[in-house]
Amino acid sequence: MARHRTHSIEFKRQVVQEFLGGETLYALAKRHGLSRHLIRIWVAKFDAGHLDSDQGAAHLLADYEARIAALERLAGKLALENDFLKGVLQHDHRQTSATTSVVAGPLGSQSQKDAG
Repeated sequence: MARHRTHSIEFKRQVVQEFLGGETLYALAKRHGLSRHLIRIWVAKFDAGHLDSDQGAAHLLADYEARIAALERLAGKLALENDFLKGVLQHDHRQTSATTSVVAGPLGSQSQKDAG
């Protein structure tokens, strides 16, 4: 099973610079133990400006802020659900002292057809 590794921005830039300098994908992948597809992704990110350290940090910060906002929304939703369920539970405890019956309505009389 392949293990998940993280690489520094400096390493990614170094690999991209070697590729842009004329090194083949195959040679780079073999030397650094990377997939050719991953190197292509890094080249595309480099071209888009995402491998700049300041840009990368800002992008990472934006991702974290979005994740935090999503988790805060989820926590709020779960808190409302918890409060609702606590209210239902308290209401249910008050109802247990009352006499309950399985029958929802008055007993029906048997028809002559059923009696026979």
